[in-house]
Amino acid sequence: MELSTIIGIGLGFVAVGVGMVLKGASLAVLINPAAFLIILAGTAACLLNAFPMEVLKNFPTLVKMLFKQPEFMSKSDMLKMFVELSQTARREGILALESRVEEVPDVFLKTGLSMVIDGLDPDFVGDVLEAEIQGMEERHRVGALIFSQAGSYAPTLGVLGAVVGLIAALGNLNDIDALGHSIAAAFVATLLGIFTGYVIWNPFANKLKIMSKKEVDVRKMMVEGILSLQAGDSPTAIEAKLKVFISQTEREQMKAKTEEA
Repeated sequence: MELSTIIGIGLGFVAVGVGMVLKGASLAVLINPAAFLIILAGTAACLLNAFPMEVLKNFPTLVKMLFKQPEFMSKSDMLKMFVELSQTARREGILALESRVEEVPDVFLKTGLSMVIDGLDPDFVGDVLEAEIQGMEERHRVGALIFSQAGSYAPTLGVLGAVVGLIAALGNLNDIDALGHSIAAAFVATLLGIFTGYVIWNPFANKLKIMSKKEVDVRKMMVEGILSLQAGDSPTAIEAKLKVFISQTEREQMKAKTEEA
């Protein structure tokens, strides 16, 4: 579970709600179906106009990722695994890894190792895996773009909602109380537009970009390990190459665990 998403959304609602109360505004004014319709349905309409359905059908999956990140093999575990695979390959040959491949849960890693075992050309293996990573990056870019575009549409729709509300308010010029209520209701759409745009949609896009970068780093480490294994590098050489992908803090934690063991 990605707690930062849950805490962020909750804190955003609390900040706005408490802020309104402290400013003397009634929370009851937020009960405005027209404003919600303009912002939420309007944002959905903008996204439908901006993206093909083939892209938008992934929206539920992207939202799920924001609340529960996909689990990847840790870099320290991956380093340990490649060192062990290298030791096995040196003792028994590259074909001895075939039984170990079936135990690998990651499809990308399993595909790369299988190509190595099949004796395919190293350049071909590298090209295929890099193309896979590029395709993944493009899919992730488009996914994050959905949220960033929603973040740009929502505030503008808030202005549109305010204009619509003010048009309605002009019909109550003879009734001061009704006029004040209508003007307050008119700006609820602006509030919702800014809130959803800058507290939800744009931050979600940023989080997806960070998650994508994390996955790309893991994939690149896998590629380096696979190609090093295919090249017949020694366990020590592979360990040195893969440590480049691991932060100094993680290296120190790995060293501490090794010393404890």
